[in-house]
Amino acid sequence: MRNNKIIYITFIMLILSLATMAQDTIKNKKMNVSLSKSVEKLERSIDANDEYKTAKNYEDLALVYQKRGELAKAEAFYKKALDGFSKLKKVDDKMRVTRSIAQVQEKQNKTIPAIQNYNNAGRIANDETSQQLNYNDANRLRNQSNPRAQSDYINSNIQILEEKSKDKFVKESNKEDVNEEVAKAYVQKAEVNLSNAEAEEAIESYTTALDYIEDKPEAIKIKNKIAAVYSNENQFDKALEINLKVLEEAKRNNDFETEIKQLQLLADIYFKAKNPDEAITSLKESYALASEKGNSKEVKNSLKLLLEYYKLNGKDKESLLLYDDFLTHFDKIIASDSSLIDDKVFQISEKKILQLEKEKALKDELISKKNTFNYFLIGSLALLFIFLALIVKALYSIKTKNKKIALQSLRREMNPHFIFNSLNSVNQFISENKELEANKYLTSYSNLMRNMMENSNKDFISLSNEIEQLKKYLDLEHLRFQDKFEFQVIVDENLDSETVFIPNMILQPHLENAIWHGLRYKEGKGYLVLKFELKQKDVLITIDDDGIGLTQSKNLKTANQKVHQSRGMTNTLERIKLLNELYKMQVTFKITEKEKPRTGTTVQLVVPLLDKI
Repeated sequence: MRNNKIIYITFIMLILSLATMAQDTIKNKKMNVSLSKSVEKLERSIDANDEYKTAKNYEDLALVYQKRGELAKAEAFYKKALDGFSKLKKVDDKMRVTRSIAQVQEKQNKTIPAIQNYNNAGRIANDETSQQLNYNDANRLRNQSNPRAQSDYINSNIQILEEKSKDKFVKESNKEDVNEEVAKAYVQKAEVNLSNAEAEEAIESYTTALDYIEDKPEAIKIKNKIAAVYSNENQFDKALEINLKVLEEAKRNNDFETEIKQLQLLADIYFKAKNPDEAITSLKESYALASEKGNSKEVKNSLKLLLEYYKLNGKDKESLLLYDDFLTHFDKIIASDSSLIDDKVFQISEKKILQLEKEKALKDELISKKNTFNYFLIGSLALLFIFLALIVKALYSIKTKNKKIALQSLRREMNPHFIFNSLNSVNQFISENKELEANKYLTSYSNLMRNMMENSNKDFISLSNEIEQLKKYLDLEHLRFQDKFEFQVIVDENLDSETVFIPNMILQPHLENAIWHGLRYKEGKGYLVLKFELKQKDVLITIDDDGIGLTQSKNLKTANQKVHQSRGMTNTLERIKLLNELYKMQVTFKITEKEKPRTGTTVQLVVPLLDKI
């Protein structure tokens, strides 16, 4: 008896070691292929740095693990998918994955995180249907102690989803997802029914769920749940009927994984129905098939159930025979269990994924540092550029101000000579005892000077203002030399003298030259014309006199007068140059002597038509 006990303990330890080796066994070959493909696709997308495909492949891999029942891994990969979609701001994908995270958390009894993620999915959702579904699920979990409230939220989801399933505008691919959600809702309803001891209602809910299930493994799960309800209600015939149908279908389809599991479930029903012989037969058949197909996990499960039964019933001989058979086939079972090899491959693949993720993270970090450096460099260059631009602007501003000062200085340079000549005229009137003329001259002179001083800081003044100043000036000169010349000011009627602007004090020196150096020395009375004409987009200003002309005037001048006239011409040219530079315009100046037999000089100034400064 003591030896039998030692053998039994040794046998159990051996089975447990087998269980350890096979604990990650996948359910069937199809899932093997699915997981392998998902891993390969993920590796490629990470290696190609395709962020969207990487996130999608994380989601696909999570779904495979979810179907395998490895919920912790599924949750981890869903979260990686969520990080990717969040980074890319893909709202629909983000909502879908957040809901999936909530669902796997719910299955792991992580109620609080699941509620939070259902709420998050509801907030993210773009449509009212998705919002309501997620909020209903969050409220369903909040009311776990209130089955009636849970049923209300589940029924609300069922109504929403069934309407969406019937919507003809929903794509077929999306309808599959909707139908899957409907089935899940009915399963939830069945679980609430069971918590209320409503077996018939639970069976009805499970049966309705089957109408929406297209995934065979999920349909088998639900059928087994229905069988379990019947079994718990001692309706063993109905439970056996369902189980046997599933078993027969599995045999027809060579679905050995399902066949093995159904045999184990069948044994459980037989045990409950007090039919141990049929139960042992089913377990032995399950054990034999699992051994033949190299499914070490199910070998372990079947052995465990058999040993428990033998131990309870004191059947040591049967235990020893089973032990002997197990040892005989042990090496073959391990060698033929491809799932163990596949698990090793998947472990290597997972390590490779982790390595690729680390490499990507390192690459992203390097890119981030490089970008940071580039941003710093660009920022520094931008600041330097701004600094240089400010310096250039300041220099340009200083240069502009200097030009304006120079322009103002040149404008004021002409005033002393004008004042000197005017005072000489007053002196002449007084010396000739012409007090009335002197007073009249001084009054006109003071008005002119006040007007000129008011505008002395302006580079441009209105044409009307300039004409007024020039008329006053010509009146003064005519008062002094009234026996020497007559004058006329002509303004083109197409010119609006109030809105057109011309350079300030640029004409007066040339009027002065025409009078003092041309008309003054003419025998007889001369004639002076000041004309303003509109020529397309320019104002043509002409000063025309019939005085002695440039050549004869030059011969009559003293050395001092020659210097002054030369300076007057230079002043005008410098002012025109500064005006053109400052205001980006094209003012032109020309002075010509009339050809014989005519005498006199013509000055022409062309100013662009300006209506604002």
